[in-house]
Amino acid sequence: MRHSFKTGFGFGVTSAIITTLGLMVGLQAGTESVIAVVGGVITIAIADAFSDSLGMHISRESDGAATKKDVWESTASTFIAKLVFAMSFIPAILFVALDTAVVINIAWGLLLLAGLSYYVAKQTRAKPSQVIAEHLVIAIIVIGATHYVGLWIRAIFV
Repeated sequence: MRHSFKTGFGFGVTSAIITTLGLMVGLQAGTESVIAVVGGVITIAIADAFSDSLGMHISRESDGAATKKDVWESTASTFIAKLVFAMSFIPAILFVALDTAVVINIAWGLLLLAGLSYYVAKQTRAKPSQVIAEHLVIAIIVIGATHYVGLWIRAIFV
Protein backbone atom coordinates (compact mmCIF):
# COMPACT_ATOMS: atom_id res chain seq x y z
CA MET A 1 0.00 0.00 0.00
CA ARG A 2 1.33 3.45 -0.90
CA HIS A 3 2.54 5.64 1.95
CA SER A 4 -0.02 8.34 1.12
CA PHE A 5 -2.90 5.86 1.47
CA LYS A 6 -1.48 4.42 4.70
CA THR A 7 -1.10 7.89 6.15
CA GLY A 8 -4.69 8.89 5.40
CA PHE A 9 -6.16 5.52 6.29
CA GLY A 10 -4.36 5.25 9.63
CA PHE A 11 -5.28 8.79 10.60
CA GLY A 12 -8.88 8.39 9.43
CA VAL A 13 -9.51 5.10 11.22
CA THR A 14 -7.93 6.30 14.47
CA SER A 15 -9.82 9.58 14.39
CA ALA A 16 -13.10 7.82 13.55
CA ILE A 17 -12.73 5.45 16.49
CA ILE A 18 -11.68 7.97 19.12
CA THR A 19 -13.99 10.80 18.03
CA THR A 20 -17.04 8.62 17.52
CA LEU A 21 -16.62 6.66 20.75
CA GLY A 22 -16.12 9.88 22.69
CA LEU A 23 -19.15 11.53 21.17
CA MET A 24 -21.34 8.44 21.52
CA VAL A 25 -20.40 7.79 25.14
CA GLY A 26 -20.83 11.45 26.09
CA LEU A 27 -24.20 11.77 24.36
CA GLN A 28 -25.46 8.51 25.86
CA ALA A 29 -24.45 9.58 29.36
CA GLY A 30 -25.83 13.07 28.87
CA THR A 31 -29.10 12.33 27.10
CA GLU A 32 -29.85 8.59 27.18
CA SER A 33 -31.48 9.25 23.79
CA VAL A 34 -31.09 6.92 20.82
CA ILE A 35 -31.97 9.70 18.38
CA ALA A 36 -29.39 12.05 19.91
CA VAL A 37 -26.69 9.39 19.71
CA VAL A 38 -27.55 8.29 16.16
CA GLY A 39 -27.84 11.90 15.01
CA GLY A 40 -24.56 12.77 16.68
CA VAL A 41 -22.70 9.84 15.14
CA ILE A 42 -24.02 10.54 11.64
CA THR A 43 -23.27 14.24 11.99
CA ILE A 44 -19.74 13.67 13.29
CA ALA A 45 -19.11 11.02 10.61
CA ILE A 46 -19.85 13.53 7.87
CA ALA A 47 -18.54 16.78 9.38
CA ASP A 48 -15.40 15.29 10.88
CA ALA A 49 -14.62 13.28 7.74
CA PHE A 50 -14.60 16.53 5.75
CA SER A 51 -12.73 18.40 8.48
CA ASP A 52 -10.04 15.77 8.99
CA SER A 53 -9.54 15.18 5.28
CA LEU A 54 -9.08 18.93 4.75
CA GLY A 55 -6.64 18.99 7.67
CA MET A 56 -4.75 16.07 6.13
CA HIS A 57 -4.80 17.83 2.75
CA ILE A 58 -3.31 21.04 4.16
CA SER A 59 -0.80 19.11 6.26
CA ARG A 60 0.38 17.09 3.26
CA GLU A 61 0.51 20.22 1.06
CA SER A 62 2.81 21.85 3.60
CA ASP A 63 5.08 18.79 3.40
CA GLY A 64 7.47 19.74 0.61
CA ALA A 65 8.16 16.08 -0.21
CA ALA A 66 4.53 15.23 -1.01
CA THR A 67 3.44 15.26 -4.64
CA LYS A 68 0.01 16.51 -5.67
CA LYS A 69 -1.04 12.88 -6.18
CA ASP A 70 0.18 11.95 -2.67
CA VAL A 71 -1.73 14.88 -1.19
CA TRP A 72 -4.99 13.81 -2.84
CA GLU A 73 -4.51 10.12 -2.00
CA SER A 74 -4.02 11.00 1.68
CA THR A 75 -7.00 13.34 1.55
CA ALA A 76 -9.31 10.77 -0.04
CA SER A 77 -8.20 7.86 2.15
CA THR A 78 -8.67 10.00 5.28
CA PHE A 79 -12.19 10.95 4.21
CA ILE A 80 -13.27 7.43 3.26
CA ALA A 81 -11.75 5.77 6.34
CA LYS A 82 -13.21 8.37 8.68
CA LEU A 83 -16.69 8.17 7.14
CA VAL A 84 -16.87 4.37 6.86
CA PHE A 85 -15.44 3.56 10.28
CA ALA A 86 -17.48 6.23 12.09
CA MET A 87 -20.65 4.91 10.46
CA SER A 88 -19.74 1.34 11.50
CA PHE A 89 -20.96 2.24 15.01
CA ILE A 90 -24.55 2.91 13.84
CA PRO A 91 -25.93 -0.67 13.48
CA ALA A 92 -25.52 -1.59 17.14
CA ILE A 93 -27.27 1.62 18.20
CA LEU A 94 -30.19 0.87 15.90
CA PHE A 95 -30.66 -2.79 16.75
CA VAL A 96 -29.99 -3.20 20.49
CA ALA A 97 -30.73 -1.20 23.63
CA LEU A 98 -28.62 1.94 23.84
CA ASP A 99 -26.67 0.92 26.95
CA THR A 100 -25.83 -2.43 25.34
CA ALA A 101 -25.00 -0.75 22.02
CA VAL A 102 -22.51 1.54 23.72
CA VAL A 103 -20.75 -1.45 25.32
CA ILE A 104 -20.73 -3.31 21.99
CA ASN A 105 -19.38 -0.25 20.20
CA ILE A 106 -16.67 0.33 22.80
CA ALA A 107 -15.56 -3.27 22.31
CA TRP A 108 -15.75 -2.86 18.51
CA GLY A 109 -13.77 0.38 18.58
CA LEU A 110 -11.08 -1.00 20.89
CA LEU A 111 -10.79 -4.13 18.73
CA LEU A 112 -10.36 -2.00 15.59
CA LEU A 113 -7.80 0.20 17.33
CA ALA A 114 -5.89 -2.83 18.62
CA GLY A 115 -5.82 -4.32 15.11
CA LEU A 116 -4.58 -1.08 13.58
CA SER A 117 -2.01 -0.70 16.37
CA TYR A 118 -0.76 -4.24 15.77
CA TYR A 119 -0.34 -3.47 12.06
CA VAL A 120 1.54 -0.24 12.84
CA ALA A 121 3.80 -2.03 15.31
CA LYS A 122 4.66 -4.71 12.76
CA GLN A 123 5.36 -2.09 10.08
CA THR A 124 7.67 -0.13 12.38
CA ARG A 125 9.23 -3.21 14.01
CA ALA A 126 8.01 -2.08 17.42
CA LYS A 127 6.79 -4.39 20.17
CA PRO A 128 3.07 -4.91 19.42
CA SER A 129 1.98 -5.24 23.04
CA GLN A 130 3.47 -1.86 23.93
CA VAL A 131 1.99 -0.07 20.93
CA ILE A 132 -1.43 -1.65 21.45
CA ALA A 133 -1.41 -0.87 25.18
CA GLU A 134 -0.40 2.75 24.60
CA HIS A 135 -3.15 3.34 22.06
CA LEU A 136 -5.84 1.53 24.06
CA VAL A 137 -4.99 3.46 27.22
CA ILE A 138 -5.44 6.75 25.35
CA ALA A 139 -8.78 5.55 23.94
CA ILE A 140 -9.98 4.45 27.38
CA ILE A 141 -9.03 7.83 28.85
CA VAL A 142 -11.10 9.56 26.15
CA ILE A 143 -14.04 7.21 26.75
CA GLY A 144 -13.92 7.78 30.51
CA ALA A 145 -13.54 11.54 30.23
CA THR A 146 -16.41 11.93 27.77
CA HIS A 147 -18.65 9.70 29.89
CA TYR A 148 -18.13 11.92 32.91
CA VAL A 149 -18.54 15.09 30.85
CA GLY A 150 -21.88 13.70 29.61
CA LEU A 151 -22.97 12.98 33.18
CA TRP A 152 -21.90 16.48 34.22
CA ILE A 153 -23.84 18.06 31.35
CA ARG A 154 -26.95 16.03 32.24
CA ALA A 155 -26.66 17.07 35.90
CA ILE A 156 -26.47 20.74 34.96
CA PHE A 157 -29.00 20.97 32.12
CA VAL A 158 -31.58 18.26 32.75
